[in-house]
Amino acid sequence: MQSNVTFTDIPMSQINKKSLNLKNHWDTVFKTKKPVEMSWYQPHLQKSLELIRRAGISREAEIIDIGGGASTLVDDLLKAGFKRLSVLDLSAQALTQVKTRLGLKANQVMWVEANVTEVILPEHHYDLWHDRAAFHFLTSPEGRKKYVKIMDKALSPRGVVIIAAFSQKGPERCSGLDVARHSPESVQAELGKRYHLLETAEESHETPFGTRQEFVYCVFKREE
Repeated sequence: MQSNVTFTDIPMSQINKKSLNLKNHWDTVFKTKKPVEMSWYQPHLQKSLELIRRAGISREAEIIDIGGGASTLVDDLLKAGFKRLSVLDLSAQALTQVKTRLGLKANQVMWVEANVTEVILPEHHYDLWHDRAAFHFLTSPEGRKKYVKIMDKALSPRGVVIIAAFSQKGPERCSGLDVARHSPESVQAELGKRYHLLETAEESHETPFGTRQEFVYCVFKREE
């Protein structure tokens, strides 16, 4: 059984007002909408699953899903036989929805309720870092630097990073928040020379409302 880590494990004095506001925002979103009503909803994250399969990691690899929200990626990874999974999200409401959906299988997952730019994760622990939901919400250079610093510390020496973000043809806002649109070059610039870009892919995601969200996927290998 995996132990739980919660957002409130961080001393309240260390949680800044911006994080609390974001937490309240996302808790409200997940309280007032069903997952199928979210613009980014997919029944299965097929592109992410395909890239994870091609990453060449074992079923014993440590995988963390950043901004996992209520997505079904963790369900599908468990079904595929991956045994060491962590899901990080700022919203307790989102994580509760996934735990309820998984039932007893939720005990096989490490749940991390935290802001990815502030969380303390185990050092050099994760073999694969996946993010389809958080990176494009980091609109300031300072926020992206904090993100990369935490990722760099938590990733294993030869770890794989999969980041999907709104492309430069994507929306400028999502769920009432501004976003930063990206290209493979801009993601590479944020991660730095230690990360080797292995492949990229584009996805035109049809939202539940019939509109389109353009994503770019970037797969990196950390080089020592």
